[in-house]
Amino acid sequence: MKRFVLSLLLGAAPAVAIPLAGCGGERPAAAPAAAASTRITGAEAKKLVAEGAFLLDVRTPAEFGDRHLDGATNIPVADLEAHLAEVPKDKPIVVYCASGGRSAAATEVLQGKGYNAKNLGPMSAWDP
Repeated sequence: MKRFVLSLLLGAAPAVAIPLAGCGGERPAAAPAAAASTRITGAEAKKLVAEGAFLLDVRTPAEFGDRHLDGATNIPVADLEAHLAEVPKDKPIVVYCASGGRSAAATEVLQGKGYNAKNLGPMSAWDP
């Protein structure tokens, strides 16, 4: 990393920065688009769930206790990786949250682990 910074300060060719971009555990630029491309509508989510998909609420337990979709399982996004054994890998997963941010992150995690995860986004999208 010191060489990279030094190269920039000394005016090294921009090509030097390209191989180093993405170092340090940063999220790849294409990763958020993957979850966005699997965004589904409420009608699509209802159809999948009616056909046996697993409905996953990734909000906090308090949010889930206040209100949730019938048949949903609550695993907060912060705890998801520790509870992957509770998520079936043999059926589609429909993920939702309050506004869409946490469900997008959870969908990305699940897809990265080989799950067929679809992002409903906000719970309100169930019944628009």
